[in-house]
Parts: sequence; structure tokens; C-alpha cells
Amino acid sequence: HNLSLTTDSNLIEARNIFEGEKFELGSGVLRHPKAWRHLWNPWRPSWGEPYEELIRRMLKALFLARDAAGGKDAICVSHQLPIWILRSAIEGRRLLHDPRKRECTLASVTSFELDSEGMITSVSYSEPAKYLLPKKS
Repeated sequence: HNLSLTTDSNLIEARNIFEGEKFELGSGVLRHPKAWRHLWNPWRPSWGEPYEELIRRMLKALFLARDAAGGKDAICVSHQLPIWILRSAIEGRRLLHDPRKRECTLASVTSFELDSEGMITSVSYSEPAKYLLPKKS
């Protein structure tokens, strides 16, 4: 198919001080009071990259991919939080959310449809590999 692969640093996971840590009660970082000082503002969020910055760089990646594809489809691979925040912004949802309620599973596909003028016209979600996911109890 003669497809080329490129990388785009705009698609990386959101920066935050808890990178690589379990973010949960009990065995996770939340049991350490020294971490609590970073949790004072969930709207920014105070523990890492501001949502508005995340949206800006994900939109940049989306439009760069559109331009590189020359009117054809482009596939971008990113992490759960950047995709969810971009989708929430486009769909008009609040950015502050419960991570356990994201519609964004492993190997899921979130599609952004753009019109001929480059405007985002729709967002869709699918789970083509749903059968590989663990069953919910």
C-alpha cells in the first residue's frame, strides 16, 4: 500500500507528575500525603498539563495529519486521556471527568470526520477488537 509512518510529538500522553504511578487509593500514589498538594485544581489539572494545552496540541496533530493525507484517511495513535479530552471538547462536554467513565478502551477507534473546508463535522467511536477486552463483572 506504500504507506509511510511518521511520528508526531503532539500525540503523546498528557504530562503529569504521577506518570508511571498507580493513581488509586490503597496501594497507589493517593495514599501518600505529599502527593495531595498536586490535586488542588481538577479543572486545570494542577498535577500536569492544562486541558486547553492538551486540546491545542491534539488539534494541531489532527490538522497536520489531515494535511499530510491529502484528502484521504489518516490514522493517528495516541493515549486515552488526550483522545478523550479532544473528543469531549469537540462534543461540548466538560473536561473535568471521572477517568473510569471514559469511552476509550484498549484498541478502540475514535474517528474525527472533517469536511472539505477542514471543519470537524462529527466524532464516532468503535471497538473493533472488543472481543479481546476483559469481560466486565
